[in-house]
Amino acid sequence: MPLIEHRVIRGLPVAVDNTRPDIATEDVLSRLDEALALIEQHQPWRLAHLRRDIRAISVVRFPCRGAWIPHEGAIVTELTFLARRDITAAPVASSIIHEGMHARVDGMGVWQGRDRAREERLCRRAELEFGESLPPALGAPVVARALESLALADHDVAPTIDWNEALRRQDAIDRAAGR
Repeated sequence: MPLIEHRVIRGLPVAVDNTRPDIATEDVLSRLDEALALIEQHQPWRLAHLRRDIRAISVVRFPCRGAWIPHEGAIVTELTFLARRDITAAPVASSIIHEGMHARVDGMGVWQGRDRAREERLCRRAELEFGESLPPALGAPVVARALESLALADHDVAPTIDWNEALRRQDAIDRAAGR
C-alpha cells in the first residue's frame, strides 16, 4: 500500500498518494513546483489567494485533471496529469487556478441557487487571464482551451458528470497499462 507523502510547496501543504509505480513522486512534486512557480511569477495574487482559500493540494489518481473538494478544503491535481512531459507546466498551473476559483466562490458562501455554468465561466476566465499573462508560446495552449470552453453552451461548459462511469474508464486505462 503506497504511503502518502506530505510536503509544503511555495507555502501550500501538498499530499501525494502515488498509486502508480511507474510514476516517480519526486517528478510529480517537481512539476507541481514548476506550475506554482509560474503562478507566483506571472500572477502572484492568485498564489496568495490559494494560500488563503485552500487547506491543501491533494495529488491522486482521479478521473479528471483537477477538482475542488469543499469538505476537505483541497484542490485535487491528478497524478498522471502532473507526470506528463508532453505538455508544459502552464496547463497544470491553469488547472490549479481554475480549481482555486471554485474554492474562492465557496469561500464567499455561494451555495444556494448556484449557477454552475456561470461559475465555470468565471473559472475559465481566470485561466484565460493567466494564459494571457504568460509568454505567448507558453500561454497559447491555456488561452486556446479557455476560449474553446467559454464559447460552449451552458450545458456543455458545466456538464453533469457520471463519476461512476469516469472511474470505470480510469480503472480500465490503468488495467490496460498493467497497473
